Amino acid sequence: MTLFLFLTVIQAIVAAGLVGLVLMQKSEGGGLGIGGGGSPGGLMSARGAADVLSRATKWFAIMFVALSIVIAAVAIDASGGGNDFGDSLDRSTTEASEDPAIPAIGGEGDSAPADEDPLADVAE
Repeated sequence: MTLFLFLTVIQAIVAAGLVGLVLMQKSEGGGLGIGGGGSPGGLMSARGAADVLSRATKWFAIMFVALSIVIAAVAIDASGGGNDFGDSLDRSTTEASEDPAIPAIGGEGDSAPADEDPLADVAE
């Protein structure tokens, strides 16, 4: 359970970092992108910063997906899973209901007698 909690906290940090990186990137609408200043060439130009942000976003997204898969695997092990899905289904059936207010399905008293017309009262 401690590993699951630790990985969940790391996942939250990676998710927050991924959101921050996406918001810092320049969008076509001009969003919260890094603005113009700086030297025209080099690492910290607008193009260089965009490349760094793109690479960082890619790696954070890879970490997010990998952590999601690892957390799912740890959660299955922690919950004692690993059982086949079909083993967890309840397939028990009962012949008659325990509650007298609920009629039994397929029992003797669930159909009208053959000599009575069920619509006789409706016709009058």
